[in-house]
Amino acid sequence: MVRIISALILAVTAACANAAEPLTLVDNPPDRHVVVKGDTLWGISGKFLKQPWRWPEIWRMNRDQIKNPHLIYPGDVIVLDLSGGDPRLKIARPVGDGRLQPQVYSQPVQQVVPSIPPNVIEPFTSQPLIVEDKQLDAAIRIVAMPEDRMLIGSGDNFYVTGIPDASVEQWQVFRPGKPLKDPATGETIAHEAFFLGNARLVKPGEPATLRVTHAKEEMNRGDYLMPAPAPQIIAYAPHRPDSEITARVVSIYGGLNEGGAASVVALNRGKEDGLEIGHVLALFRNAVSQGFDDDGRRVTTALPEERYALAFVFRVFNKIAYALVVESSRSVIVGDAARNP
Repeated sequence: MVRIISALILAVTAACANAAEPLTLVDNPPDRHVVVKGDTLWGISGKFLKQPWRWPEIWRMNRDQIKNPHLIYPGDVIVLDLSGGDPRLKIARPVGDGRLQPQVYSQPVQQVVPSIPPNVIEPFTSQPLIVEDKQLDAAIRIVAMPEDRMLIGSGDNFYVTGIPDASVEQWQVFRPGKPLKDPATGETIAHEAFFLGNARLVKPGEPATLRVTHAKEEMNRGDYLMPAPAPQIIAYAPHRPDSEITARVVSIYGGLNEGGAASVVALNRGKEDGLEIGHVLALFRNAVSQGFDDDGRRVTTALPEERYALAFVFRVFNKIAYALVVESSRSVIVGDAARNP
């Protein structure tokens, strides 16, 4: 698959309309950067910007480009342009005499430089994270295993009912986990899905026969199945939400009590609230200080709310979203607030 891209398009689109403050460059930024394998758009922009998550603005991306930001490749030269007053980044490629100039070119998509390291979130994009109540009610379940076995693993067959034909061959097996409750209302908005492994349809029918192709954990009668999503390359750029988002951290993936940078957190807002892949939210906490007064009595003093982290939304469901904590100055805990940066 080949994509043809013109670097000139970066210079003619308007800056993001919702930028809250001018872009600020790092001290003594380089005038250029040669892209190498392993670079990310976030990391490259961090060489120029104090707020690297705002790189779509310094690239002058329009809305369509934010949704499909695969723009640069190893070997490209990123040039910092200050000629117009406001900083911007452009792509230039060497020509015969060694000079750099913008150029139309094509490259295999596999070589494209990603927004953030894909290996960080890949397990969370290819496996079920949560299951909503309607999905759980309609989910297919394991009804039998051969020879009255109690547990099955890789290479074993099992049987399910409710698969009407062979149109879906690949399946994921999961077990519902703890309910995720909205910290504000106490309402159960979804259940965590404990991923058990993958299975392939061997023979349709009632019951249908499936075979375990990969087992992360052993499976047993009553476990649930859902169709495996088609493989895809998700393209997204970090950007502010178009509307005001007020969310809370529902859980830290893995059942942890605290998290930090590189943790995956669930938020109690989703598609219905306007969240989408690529949104960046800031995390806040209301802290308190405890001490003693002149009479030796314990007193508690509320402190101003503190912004301490940024979270990058990478998967969105109807009422819940998952975000990667990209940078954090303190631990993340359930109940912390998430709002527009």
